[in-house]
Amino acid sequence: MLPTEQDKNYWEQMLLGDKNALFGLYNNLYFHLIRFGLKINPDDELVKDCVNQVFLNLWDKRARLTPVENVKSYLMTSLRRCMLDQLAYIDRTNLAVNKMGKGEAANELSYEEIMIGVQQDEELKNKLRVAIAQLTPRQSELIQLKFFEGLSYEQIAERTSQTIKTAYNTIYDAIKILRKILK
Repeated sequence: MLPTEQDKNYWEQMLLGDKNALFGLYNNLYFHLIRFGLKINPDDELVKDCVNQVFLNLWDKRARLTPVENVKSYLMTSLRRCMLDQLAYIDRTNLAVNKMGKGEAANELSYEEIMIGVQQDEELKNKLRVAIAQLTPRQSELIQLKFFEGLSYEQIAERTSQTIKTAYNTIYDAIKILRKILK
């Protein structure tokens, strides 16, 4: 059996929940993926972590995956995306750390600045309370559920016996009103 056929069989068995097929796929393609990953970035630890993450994601998402023609190509694309995501995350983290390190002394706020910030927050909260009070009871209720309780539109619709579209439209209208009031 050709490696691509074997990989395809492993893929199909893995989709059905066979862990051994996942391990077979891992064993067949691990070194190919490592070599491919090292061409993208020379950090071998990053590459190994991403290869392992790709296989973990495969197992977690196997119920939603579909059969593929070229398993190796699919996994290489997945690895590339994983590595690019990790590199972007590392860049964002380094940028944040650098900003903190450079401006530590400059970013320390005085007591007065902290108190002014707290007062401004309180003023904003009061304005928001007054604005929400001007909404209809239904709009106010849906705003509370969406933004203060963090419910999805589906959950709001279920809880209030409305359609999802009605919940969405009501919240949209309420936000438009709040924007006008708060300007």
